[in-house]
Amino acid sequence: MPIYKAPVEDTLFLLYDVLNFQRFGNLSGFADGTPELTAQILSEGGKLCEEVLAPLNQTGDAKGCARHEDGSVSTPPGFNAAHAAFAAGGWIGLAAPEEYGGQGLPYTLAMAMNEFASSANMAFAMYPGLTQGALAALLRHGSEEQKKLYAPNMAEGRWSGTMNLTEPQCGTDLGLLTTKARPREDGSYSITGQKIFISAGEHDLTENIIHLVLARIEGAPAGVKGISLFIVPKFLVGGDGALGARNGVSCGSIEEKMGIHGNATCVMNYDGAQGFLVGEANRGLNAMFVMMNEARLGVAVQGLALSEVAYQNAALYAKERLQGRALTGPKNPDGPADPIIVHPDVRRMLLEIKAFNEAARGLALAAALDSDIAHRSEDASARQTAEDRLGLLTPVLKGVFTDMGFENAVKAQQIFGGSGYIRETGMEQFVRDARIAMIYEGANGIQALDLVGRKLPRDGGRAIMAFFKETAELLAPLAADEATKPYAAPVQSALDDLQKATMWLMQNAMTKPDNAGAASYDYMHLLGRVALGAMWTRIAQAALETKAREPEQSARMDAKLLTARFYMERMLPETRLRLARITSGADTMMSFAEEMF
Repeated sequence: MPIYKAPVEDTLFLLYDVLNFQRFGNLSGFADGTPELTAQILSEGGKLCEEVLAPLNQTGDAKGCARHEDGSVSTPPGFNAAHAAFAAGGWIGLAAPEEYGGQGLPYTLAMAMNEFASSANMAFAMYPGLTQGALAALLRHGSEEQKKLYAPNMAEGRWSGTMNLTEPQCGTDLGLLTTKARPREDGSYSITGQKIFISAGEHDLTENIIHLVLARIEGAPAGVKGISLFIVPKFLVGGDGALGARNGVSCGSIEEKMGIHGNATCVMNYDGAQGFLVGEANRGLNAMFVMMNEARLGVAVQGLALSEVAYQNAALYAKERLQGRALTGPKNPDGPADPIIVHPDVRRMLLEIKAFNEAARGLALAAALDSDIAHRSEDASARQTAEDRLGLLTPVLKGVFTDMGFENAVKAQQIFGGSGYIRETGMEQFVRDARIAMIYEGANGIQALDLVGRKLPRDGGRAIMAFFKETAELLAPLAADEATKPYAAPVQSALDDLQKATMWLMQNAMTKPDNAGAASYDYMHLLGRVALGAMWTRIAQAALETKAREPEQSARMDAKLLTARFYMERMLPETRLRLARITSGADTMMSFAEEMF
């Protein structure tokens, strides 16, 4: 059975030594977030993930979910008790306001906990994760009556939540949506249509499921401008919060999937189900984007999470598996062979995963901190800066983290050799589970188009210009210091590549949109490499300071400094390749006639 150890110590280092989490005590929910309390929260959450969720991961994959004749769905053995423990610990409502049943703590801590849970058992973590996203959308756009009626039970984990967007003919292009909403005399609506690929659409973990459903009110404009958002509960809820009759929503089937078998991915049928409008009519995407953006960050973390658990198991295996001799002579002379970790190519794969994981964790926590600032700060300028950075980097994190998360799961499987292909070791499950993250919540090609087509030009390029300025200001003093120059100088070179790519797009994409489309995927990864590199410079700086301040931490900090150097030498130079691809333009790929494919 695979092992998992929550990276609590590394998360605390990133929060307090790299991101200066302690400086944000003025934000709502941060005042009581002392390092000691944060350590206690993350340690307890990590323990739950290690001891309760991780042991259910392989059995959940093997057993999967079962749909019964009455349309009900059973989750794998142990999931029910695990969800009860997860809810009882307050983990679902960790960042929700106290007035609505939550604990009011920073979203940043919830993000860290989501990583731990997804590493331990990704399929399970999707149930509370979707509830958190639905809760965020309701708290932002729901009426006060709706918030009071639904939010407390969702925050406490008694009820769960989903998002219902996709239809058989309608995936990314939501303008093709056909689910109908017909007004009723009481002000509610009758929802009729079919949704597919609905994660956690039906299950036995909670007493009610609150579906957030996109639908088109009769007579609404065509396209995305005519879409509204509705609350459609599995069981109708009385004004006093008591559960009433079963609503006209049911699970038609469960999808047979490549991975995440422990999560019920459902075809949902709405047959005149009673729904309640959220926010304004025909502005449903504005409300749903709250959940979608939070979900995209959550999926980015899934990429990191699978990369982390795969790495932990591959590193352990590489230290124990005896095979061959080191190129420089035996390192285990008393044994029949050396452990495979002596071989450079095994180290290459392990270090590529490790170098991604540590910087990606820092970027994920930084993004969560920006979300906290954007929603909790009283400083309008700070909110705007955080929103700009979050808007720019969300598609990058989703696309790059999940691409690399899958690649890293495959590398970890490769380290196991033939054993990695066998179900018993668990590595093939990590590969299968990681693959979905590249597809759902907007396939990664769509994330790249969103970045280049919408996020770069928004507000006259304000966000990307700010990114250039912030990164340059970070690097300048570090490049002037001999101790940090080896980390800052390569990032400056990569930043130059990014600026050249951005300028090329400005000059070549407006008049020829195919150039933007052809460049978008490479541009997303180029920006991602630079962002990860900038995070590594911050980590290296903090490691040097920690080493000087706490000599007993020298070995741990030296490992970080070596990992940072590996990233600069072996991974960051990819930016030059990406730049070459971007500036090659779209002419060749678009010259192919359809019949040539």
